[in-house]
Amino acid sequence: MAKKKKIFVLDTSVLLHDHQSITHFGKQDVAIPITVLEELDNFKIGNDTKNFSAREVIRFIDKLSVNHSLQEWIPLAKNLGKFKVILVAEPEGLNAEDIYARGKNDHKIINAALFLKQNNPKIEVILVTKDINLRIKAKALGINAEDYETGKVSADNEPASVCNIENVDSDQIRQIFTKGNIEENGLLGKNKIANGYYILKNGKSSSLAVYNPHLDRIERIEKEFVYGIKPKNAEQAFAFNALTNENIKLVALQGVAGTGKTLLALAAALEQHNRYDQIILARPIVPLSNKEIGFLPGDASDKIGPYMEPLWDNLKFIKSQFGENEKKRKTITALEESGKFVITPLAFIRGRSLSNIMFIVDEAQNLTPHEIKTIITRAGDGTKIVFTGDVNQIDTPYLDEHSNGLAYLMDRLKGQPLFAYVKLEKGERSELANLANDLL
Repeated sequence: MAKKKKIFVLDTSVLLHDHQSITHFGKQDVAIPITVLEELDNFKIGNDTKNFSAREVIRFIDKLSVNHSLQEWIPLAKNLGKFKVILVAEPEGLNAEDIYARGKNDHKIINAALFLKQNNPKIEVILVTKDINLRIKAKALGINAEDYETGKVSADNEPASVCNIENVDSDQIRQIFTKGNIEENGLLGKNKIANGYYILKNGKSSSLAVYNPHLDRIERIEKEFVYGIKPKNAEQAFAFNALTNENIKLVALQGVAGTGKTLLALAAALEQHNRYDQIILARPIVPLSNKEIGFLPGDASDKIGPYMEPLWDNLKFIKSQFGENEKKRKTITALEESGKFVITPLAFIRGRSLSNIMFIVDEAQNLTPHEIKTIITRAGDGTKIVFTGDVNQIDTPYLDEHSNGLAYLMDRLKGQPLFAYVKLEKGERSELANLANDLL
């Protein structure tokens, strides 16, 4: 049975989220209201990802318009539908600006969808937007409205971080303690995954272990100090293994506040400072209370300071593990002064080639899948990239726990030999912080 013909009307939020979204609707037609072009024009200047996306979309539409009028349906490509810009002031009859308010772009976008629906009664018109409130307003006027699903992870698809293997032969437990490793030989069964982490149990005996896909063996993990920080639980020990393993080039650490994600990544980077030319610790700047950073007082350093402070706090904590004259504390100071250790906003590294660098991206749940891909594809020889974050603590309005870049990364790369993922379950900040995470 042939699929019902559809027209997808895209909101600005979708185009900024994924600049290739126009081509992601198969053979169905795609339209954008003229209001969206105006909004893209407002976003085209700047160095943020949304500015890059706006420019890319504008270039794409410009190429489409060669030898075509944007008011006519333009074929996108083979096996794709057609595209046009909706140039309409107001639909007949039902009018979003009369019902809600005049002059607001969201209502003009709804009107464009209403116009298409009125003029194409046999075709299903669907408004696609990352803006939840816009979807609700559209549905209230009888317009089908959906979230943009490309890159979205299933709610039930979060990969398991740690697996318990019960009733392991006592000889195997003994061997992994004495030798440090054992052949896999089917021990893990269906739970075998590249760089997977396991707790092997036999009665009261147990061992922390990781599966090495390169040697097809299970290797013991011990709780050892890493630059003055000792893991307080099994998940932290697993995280240190992933962070210090030379064969693992990409790491995702997921967990609620206080589980030690950033601290562990920073300690592991400092432990390995001789292996890399530079250590970069970055995080995306998410404006608070919708106040753009440019409106904050002071120079560039003053503006970004409050956003970077949590990262400096972790560095200060590691420094506090050593006396003023201890070598490791002096090493941190020397790395800072020489520029080999840098804490910076993520936007400041745009366009850089990341060769032989330990690159830690904090608060990665606030990145889109496209931003995650962009960062990883910049990795040169010898580079290791670490993403840390909590998929349940999103600070940007158009992402959620299923559409953010960190969740996308974990879903797409699980089981790859270069990738490891650890979910930190237990908060180690304080009893009060744990209480808040559990009950508030």
